[in-house]
Parts: sequence; structure tokens; C-alpha cells
Amino acid sequence: MNRIGITQRVEVVRHYGERRDCLDQRWSEFILRLECIPIPLPNIASGMVPQLIEALQIGAVILSGGNSIASLDSQAEDAAPERDAFENALISAAITRKVPVVGVCRGMQLLNLYMGGSLQERPGHVAVRHTLHACSPLYALPSEVNSFHKYGIPQDKLADDLTPLAVDGDGYIEAFYRDDMPVLGIMWHPEREDPFSNCDVQLMKRFLA
Repeated sequence: MNRIGITQRVEVVRHYGERRDCLDQRWSEFILRLECIPIPLPNIASGMVPQLIEALQIGAVILSGGNSIASLDSQAEDAAPERDAFENALISAAITRKVPVVGVCRGMQLLNLYMGGSLQERPGHVAVRHTLHACSPLYALPSEVNSFHKYGIPQDKLADDLTPLAVDGDGYIEAFYRDDMPVLGIMWHPEREDPFSNCDVQLMKRFLA
């Protein structure tokens, strides 16, 4: 079975004076549905990323959601610069090794930034649902998705190397991919659907499994 490395959000637990790496248990359930093994990745120093990938025999990577991106809002309570550094190094190492990468919500935003795109604030898109409009017949997508993001990707801010896969009703990019390497970004959270969407499972399998 393929070993999927998945990144973790940073939670500050002030009562204990700790910064904790943590992951929704639903992610493990979802990755098992892909017939893969979930491997939670710690937010370690970026210089250790290549050794981490090799030691854990990571076959694919998921950049999970959570935490504000510090370069966009360094004063945000949930900003975690150590996670940003780790995930950027992880993207670089994965691309070099041709390891598939899927970015979810924040992970999709980070992929777009890494590849030269930019973001725009998107009010009113936290804890809501909206319709999804496919841009390509290549992949079956859900018709409606959840939304938990504060930033979006207008079409003119999508990185040049990325191809739109889906948009919302206002034309903001909800999913993208790269033609020349196994890179996928989705703005919704497949792990938060109950039950899991078969479209999400099949889409992720095509890129990860």
C-alpha cells in the first residue's frame, strides 16, 4: 500500500506552554479509504525534509488545511511560520523526486504561492457550502462542496503553470492541477464530508494512490 505523508496543523496550547502538531482523525479514515497508509508528518526543520521523505518511504504527500499563512498575515493568532517553512521545503523535495502532491484548502493556497501565484481575501467563505463548476471533463467532481477558507484564488492570480479544474459561482479557482507533474489542489475539505464523497475518493486516488 502507498504511504501518504500528510502535514499537520500547529495548535498552541497555552495552558501547557506547548505548540502541538495535530491532525483530524477523519484524515486517517479518508486515506484508508484510498487504500493507502496515512503517515502524519511533523513540522520539523526544513533542512531535514529530504531525509524524512526517504526514511518514511513517502510515496505521496497531502498538504492539509488549518493555520493562516504567515506571509499573508503574520499577526494572525493561528499563524505558524515553522509550518510554512516545512511545507515549502516539502513541496520542493516532493517535486524534485516526482512524488505526487495534493494541497487541500490552505495546502492548495500554499501550492499556488509556491508556484508564483497569489491570493485574495475571500469574505463569507468559512463554514458554508456552495456549488462547484467543473472546467474540464477529465475528472468527475462533486456538484457541491464545503468551504472553510478566508483567502481565494481569482483566475488572474493563478500560477502560470497551473490549470483550472473547477471554479465557484464567482469564478474563483476551487481546484487546479499541473499537466507536467502530479500536482492537485482543491479548496474544499474531503475529510469533512460525512459520508465521504465518492468523487473525492476517486479524484484523490488518481493523483495519490
